[in-house]
Amino acid sequence: MYKSIALLTAFVGSTSAFVARSSPAATTAMHETKADLEVLAQELNPILGFYDPMNLAEGEFWDTSNEATIGFLRQAEIKHGRVAMAAFVGYCIQSNYVFTWPQSLAGTLPPSFDLQPEEQWDAIDINAKWQLFGLIGFLEIWDEMGGYGDTAMPHYTKGRQPGKYPTFDEFRKGVHWVPDLYDPFKWNGKMKESERERRLLVEINNGRLAMLGIFGFLVADKIPGALPTIASIAKPYSGEVMNPFQVEWGSPFVMVSASPAAAGTSDAIAAKAAAVVDTALQMAETL
Repeated sequence: MYKSIALLTAFVGSTSAFVARSSPAATTAMHETKADLEVLAQELNPILGFYDPMNLAEGEFWDTSNEATIGFLRQAEIKHGRVAMAAFVGYCIQSNYVFTWPQSLAGTLPPSFDLQPEEQWDAIDINAKWQLFGLIGFLEIWDEMGGYGDTAMPHYTKGRQPGKYPTFDEFRKGVHWVPDLYDPFKWNGKMKESERERRLLVEINNGRLAMLGIFGFLVADKIPGALPTIASIAKPYSGEVMNPFQVEWGSPFVMVSASPAAAGTSDAIAAKAAAVVDTALQMAETL
């Protein structure tokens, strides 16, 4: 338990090293061109700078404009960063504690924290899994719609600031009360613009680090010894981390190599990916 808490503290503490300093040149604009992305990259991490080996920032996905493509890419990064931050914190909590009250109308108790988070997911009822996927689907659809009614926002490929989630105001009026995902109690209404800009940069950097963190946990559990940095707290997991319904549907998506050579190539790629994650974790611990 203490090792997990210590690792979480190391990750959270190390994020401060990636926070860009607030400056008068900082902006919360859409950054709709490659030149804007290069400026944003310097604000986020002046040491690394702009890094785009696949030239995605010059693309035009699905025959759209370059500006729309950049909006899509920025939205994807921010959203995945937020999910990863929730996943990383959730993984640490679920490794040490679970709620003790019944989790269903039938009185079923939650899985024990003696099980690792991946095993806890496998142990819950399929109806609970579908409830979670249903909620995720609703949030995704609402985001793609930009909300509804008078408060609707344009799509993030057509001018909406990437990462800005629409309000549930119309849903509250017509269906049921639900809080907004961001600032539900309107505490940040008087926030200074400079502070808002700084927090937007912090969120992106923390999200990037969290993506490495949760991926590191999954790699360490699935490939024992792949990440020496967290080998002492990793627990081998025999299931498929990318198959949420493995218990119910079996393993229809298992990839079987066609030849020993293909298997060797796959293992080599996995080893290189694990080495990259382990290096990132070691850097985080030293910052």
